[in-house]
Amino acid sequence: MHNGSFRAARTLQRPISSCQAQWLSPRAEVSSRAFSRYLRSSNQKLNPYPNIKPALIPYIRFQRHTFDRLTSTKSAPLKRDSTYRLLYRFLAYTGGFILVSGGLVLAFFLYDASTYREDLSFSDIPVSEYALEPRRGGPKNLPIADVLVDDDDCPENSRSKDKPKLVILGSGWGSVALLKTLNPSDYHVTVVSPVNYFLFTPMLPSATVGTLELRSLVEPVRRIVQRARGHFLKAEAVDVELSEKLLEVAQTNASGEKSHFYLPYDKLVLGVGSTTNPHGVKGLEHCHFLKDIEDARKIKNTVLQNLEDACLPTTTDEERRRLLSFVVSGGGPTGVEFAAELFDMLNEDLGGSFPKILRNEISVHVIQSRGHILNTYDEALSKFAEQRFAHDQIEVLTNSRVKEVQKDKILFSQKDEKGETVTKELPMGFCLWSTGVSQTEFCKRIAEKIDGQTNKHALETDTHLRLNGAPLGSVYAIGDCSTVQNNVADHLVAFLRNIAYERGKDPETINITFKEWRAVAQKVKKRFPQATDHLRRLDKLFEQYDRDNSGTLDFGELHELLIQIDNKLTSLPATAQRADQQGRYLGKKLNKLAQAAPGMAANEVDYGDLDEAAYKAFEYHHMGSLAYVGNSAIFDFNGLSFSGGLMAVYLWRSIYFAQSVSFRTRVLLAMDWSKRALFGRGKSISRGLNMQNVSVLTISQT
Repeated sequence: MHNGSFRAARTLQRPISSCQAQWLSPRAEVSSRAFSRYLRSSNQKLNPYPNIKPALIPYIRFQRHTFDRLTSTKSAPLKRDSTYRLLYRFLAYTGGFILVSGGLVLAFFLYDASTYREDLSFSDIPVSEYALEPRRGGPKNLPIADVLVDDDDCPENSRSKDKPKLVILGSGWGSVALLKTLNPSDYHVTVVSPVNYFLFTPMLPSATVGTLELRSLVEPVRRIVQRARGHFLKAEAVDVELSEKLLEVAQTNASGEKSHFYLPYDKLVLGVGSTTNPHGVKGLEHCHFLKDIEDARKIKNTVLQNLEDACLPTTTDEERRRLLSFVVSGGGPTGVEFAAELFDMLNEDLGGSFPKILRNEISVHVIQSRGHILNTYDEALSKFAEQRFAHDQIEVLTNSRVKEVQKDKILFSQKDEKGETVTKELPMGFCLWSTGVSQTEFCKRIAEKIDGQTNKHALETDTHLRLNGAPLGSVYAIGDCSTVQNNVADHLVAFLRNIAYERGKDPETINITFKEWRAVAQKVKKRFPQATDHLRRLDKLFEQYDRDNSGTLDFGELHELLIQIDNKLTSLPATAQRADQQGRYLGKKLNKLAQAAPGMAANEVDYGDLDEAAYKAFEYHHMGSLAYVGNSAIFDFNGLSFSGGLMAVYLWRSIYFAQSVSFRTRVLLAMDWSKRALFGRGKSISRGLNMQNVSVLTISQT
């Protein structure tokens, strides 16, 4: 026997036989030291022994395996049949699943039991006498709500009573973004809105046909207000007294009559949104709109009622085709997405519940005044949407303008092949009017009070979102109700004031050099951030507008340069992302102003442009546009444009899922999409006629 084998054997607790020793004996000459070193090594892929020939390594591995098997004190494992092992694993996994599922169900019931309360939740709380019987005053001698009934509900509310009063009108994207950004302890916050919920408007077309439930798109605004330690009043703003800082509010009392009162403010934020632009067309009372939950519910009911009426035996063929003719006026994102959702519902879910003849006679039409639908998107995406609609047999009528809407038909003008305008009519049983935005009645009253508010579609603000014409720093406007005024040329004198002061001349009589032009351009970028893209090549602009080649720019040449920049600046889009960015910007600026307030009060600084001193001007960053076009989606992200089928639809859903306002709405969205896949839209559509009272009750409870 080899010496190395006997040395290894002597280390065992029990002796080995001569037969075992023969198995342990190497077939080649290997040193005992090398063999013991190998036995101590494990799971090494590289050869740690350069003095051993590679051909001997397999023999050493065989010896180690035999050595471990013969010297082990454990009994050899029993061989099991494959069927037995498969059954064992199945039972083990099944038992584990049952235990985990049972534990989760038990945990849910325990949590559910903890949500019920047996003790009485009310207690004695102090309420100010001025909250119950407010004083009267103002131009109309109305009650003035200096103190609210919930100002002493908790210590946090009591501490905020003496803070500056911040009143926010509306519960849309801008207002919610502002509330989420605002520091709760800096202001006495009051939100006034005629509805008590936040609506996720981008998914509203999906709710009109049952793809999503209406409650999945709303979040109770009181929950959001409570996070900011604010107060909420379900009322409607009627008018505002700018000089006295009083907001007139109307609210329906218990007897059904409207009662008016004043709400004082130190800072007022207008986020009241907009209304649909009628464009002077007659007969819009026969149309549906899509701005809020009630509009979506009415659309759902009308679509279902038309389908039911088309099934009646007394309905003629002509009347059936009219009832099943659905017209969308407006080729923007809202109109296109609604047409796509409507067609998907009629094509995928109609056959299982209604006679198949209805599917053959249904027609969907989109009337667009421009040459393409989705004209604000990349042209390739617009053509893709039109091709998709052509595949789905959705008729797109471009270069067409609606002249009048009657009860059973639409009259519109369209250019023929020769370029001549021809008036046509289209029978319809349903019409959605989605053609841009316009001012609300409240915004019109404000615009009439302020000189210089000449825009007919929105209130004009400066780049700090302050309402033009209102007392400086007291009224702000965000969202669809406002537009940022880019009047760069009108501020030319202000830009040249420092240079003129240094020279002792009038700003309108000086000539500036290229170095001074660079300083002026920096001021323009700071005051108007949207003009930054048009001020990149300052040398070329200077050379282009130096008409007399004098090496300087006079007042007229500089004014002409800034006017050209004004013409290139476009108004910001009336979208949710713009309102969200403005709300977050205004919240950050108000936080900065609150932090700087003690220092300004100590130095008795209460004049000048405090907003500009505290924070930068608003700059809009376009994050891209996307739209659903019927089992397909299109994306336009800052020059990166692409489209696709179901994978693009899943991406489209994921983006809106991530933007949802709360965890609750995300769960409801996921459940609704799952229900559509499993059961279709039939159940949601059939509930449309009887949902009105239930939905209102649900919203009020949440």
